[in-house]
Amino acid sequence: MSKGKILTRSAKSSHDRETAVGTAGMVVSAHPVATDAGEKILRAGGNAIDAAIAVQFALNVGEPMNTGIGGSGFFMVHHNETKTTKIFDGHTRAPAAAYPEMFMDEMGEVIHFRKRSTHATAAGVPGILKAMDAALKEYGSKPLAELIEPAAQAAEQGVEINWVFGDILKTFEYRLGDHARELFFPNGKPVREGDVINKKDLAKTFRIIQREGIDAFYEGEIAEAIVSTLKELGGFMELSDLQSYRISVDEPVWGDYRGYKIASSNMPSAGGTTLLQILKILEGFDLSKYNVKSWEKYYLFTEAMRIAFSDKIAFAGDPEFADVPLKGLLDERYLSERRNLINWKLRNDAADFGNPWKYDTAKESLVVRQPFEPERERSETTHFTVVDRWGNIAACTSTVEHPFGTGIMVNGYGFLLNNELTDFDAIPGGLNEVQPGKRPVSCKTPTIVFKDDEPVLTLGSPGGPTIVGSVFQTIVNMLDFGLDLKEAIEEPRIFNSTGPLIGWEAGIDMVSKGKMEAMGFNFGDGPFPIGNVQGIQIDRKNNRLFGAADSSREGKASGLDE
Repeated sequence: MSKGKILTRSAKSSHDRETAVGTAGMVVSAHPVATDAGEKILRAGGNAIDAAIAVQFALNVGEPMNTGIGGSGFFMVHHNETKTTKIFDGHTRAPAAAYPEMFMDEMGEVIHFRKRSTHATAAGVPGILKAMDAALKEYGSKPLAELIEPAAQAAEQGVEINWVFGDILKTFEYRLGDHARELFFPNGKPVREGDVINKKDLAKTFRIIQREGIDAFYEGEIAEAIVSTLKELGGFMELSDLQSYRISVDEPVWGDYRGYKIASSNMPSAGGTTLLQILKILEGFDLSKYNVKSWEKYYLFTEAMRIAFSDKIAFAGDPEFADVPLKGLLDERYLSERRNLINWKLRNDAADFGNPWKYDTAKESLVVRQPFEPERERSETTHFTVVDRWGNIAACTSTVEHPFGTGIMVNGYGFLLNNELTDFDAIPGGLNEVQPGKRPVSCKTPTIVFKDDEPVLTLGSPGGPTIVGSVFQTIVNMLDFGLDLKEAIEEPRIFNSTGPLIGWEAGIDMVSKGKMEAMGFNFGDGPFPIGNVQGIQIDRKNNRLFGAADSSREGKASGLDE
């Protein structure tokens, strides 16, 4: 792991905290309390699945604005003994009362995103608990109560507010409901960096789950509190929605790039498919002949993202409800057509969604264009990953969707509820329209990279649509440009989906930026951090694990030795 000078995303970055080397295990997350919880479980003999569950509960304490039991997650497991890779899909589902036009007003206009995403009807039925419970039953080795204990203790003892939470609170205070405001604005003043918050209500919730299991959340007193809280605010989730919630256990979407096999999230998360589309488009070019800060790299990255995201918006959906042209989207002939949109001259304004249906047997669906809403792309999430001494891997991207989710905190139970139903299309008629029991399209992209059928890298990121951009750029930085894991994570990123502006980070080459602008590309007014990659590189030849956390948050990597 390089210890040279690396431009980081925060002045509060710590290379020692954010990087680690180990031989018998590795935990990487966006918060020290969570990483420490996972490390504790590994040291107690638990495996990667056990440790990852402990990390998720602890993140609810340290990063409540980004994740928690009131949200969802894609919990990916590679089980080394059986050589199987699965995704325990704990994505939210729409309540039975949800309907396609729910985000349109009486005039037939789309309700403003801020209003619809902070209303009680935006909350989907949470699934992360059931996903973890299913993974634990199949692959875990510890009782759930033991895995919750580090988080329960942290909630009772109090956790210090860090700069990440403080900054997000300043920016997204408007999303907080009354109960959340009571916790984060005691005596009417916001908590600040360095303050310690005792989360007694959340601790109470964890203690209930320790005693009664997850049934308390889906059928018992916690479920009743969720429904009561939402109904008081005009929501329509019923106890029956929680009782009937089910996860799916999915095969990852698979692809290859430069001789490596890549496994990532499958629909209804479009993250994996979009990631593979971008990589396959880029595979048609020899990136290694360009500099990591060259205009050619930025140009190819931007056009590949624009092409792939135009398909994502048009063709992604819940496969339980409609045919998704997954085979067509990843067909080599289709990808060659899409690659030909890159003209090396100017921004190709003709780049739009293609026709994957002709390379697929799926039934063709109508494409309904949605309004571009910049605020909708500001979602936050978290990612964490664990490797254990037996070679098992757990990688999870979990969320309450936008910062603080709906802003609705379950009264007396101390956790926030998601706003994931606003990931459905606001204008109905397409693959991603709202329907009861349906899962909205996501961009979560937990990913494992294999070489010769053995895992060599696991990574992921938060950031809504930018998740895909952060993950693919880290992979390309390693495989094409030869950067080590930490360097690859910290290399300044850019992002563009289908909007008019390219997001960019401090440290990109300004001459290259100028060249891009001369080719018709428009950049945002100023730089801002994109994503928060957590990753573990696996060196089987030397029996070493390299962990790295992104400097854009207070991430921590902890390695274990024999």
